[in-house]
Amino acid sequence: MREKIGKYKLIKQGKVRDIYTDGDVLLVVASDRISAFDYILPSLIPDKGKVLNRLSCFWFDFLSDIVDNHKITCDLPEEDFSREEIDYLKERSMLVRKAEVFPFECVVRGYLSGSGWKEYRQKGEVCGIKLPAGLLESQKLPQPIFTPATKAEKGHDENVTFEYMRQQIGEVADYIKEKSLALYNKAYNYAWEKGIIIADTKFEFGRIQGKVVLIDEVFTPDSSRFWPQEEYSPGLPQKSFDKQFVRDYLSGSSWDKNSPPPALPQEIINKTREKYIEIGRKFTGERL
Repeated sequence: MREKIGKYKLIKQGKVRDIYTDGDVLLVVASDRISAFDYILPSLIPDKGKVLNRLSCFWFDFLSDIVDNHKITCDLPEEDFSREEIDYLKERSMLVRKAEVFPFECVVRGYLSGSGWKEYRQKGEVCGIKLPAGLLESQKLPQPIFTPATKAEKGHDENVTFEYMRQQIGEVADYIKEKSLALYNKAYNYAWEKGIIIADTKFEFGRIQGKVVLIDEVFTPDSSRFWPQEEYSPGLPQKSFDKQFVRDYLSGSSWDKNSPPPALPQEIINKTREKYIEIGRKFTGERL
């Protein structure tokens, strides 16, 4: 992490991204850090940041007919940076417009997994949405559902009802819900043609000069569950092209999830890198 890059000054270090600013423009740098269970792991996943950045650049363009987004360019103006800085930023950075962020993770679920599956088993519903009885883990839902969560800087995001979200931010919540479902449906159909199931995903939205726009990252392995279509089998956890692989490894280790996490074995690092690169290739048609 660097305190300054070109004319951009560091304002925030997230779990994965470093954010720099120059007025109304942000420089977003995707690192190779990986997080799980609310901890940043001590191991890096080589090229992970490049995959996240490339996928977000791709999806921002692909989905721009549904809702505008904050992306300015993924091709940085080289004259604004030193040669060494360009080497550091290459393929893992984009310039975006600064937005006033809505304080919700906008989650769309097409399948019953993760925290949604856990809540369904307890209550028969997810975020206040009643679901049919007898559904299996990983089962496809009758239709995609919008299940928001509060954004937490530290600790867990908390699932909430859409009604709560609407109480907090007003009628713009209806617009965000509509756009979230439309984004999911378009990407789901595209991914299906590539042999991938998008089980669920999360979006973030902000407001720029009064206009609601899509921000942050879109359909990456950090923000979505990607399952290979040919191996899909409801009733159990699925093989995936996302960081669930790392979560599963940690869950099977001796780590108590309440102390600093252990380093990942090289085999897990290599396999995780392969999964990220493969899903990037499947969606964009490009290799790193």
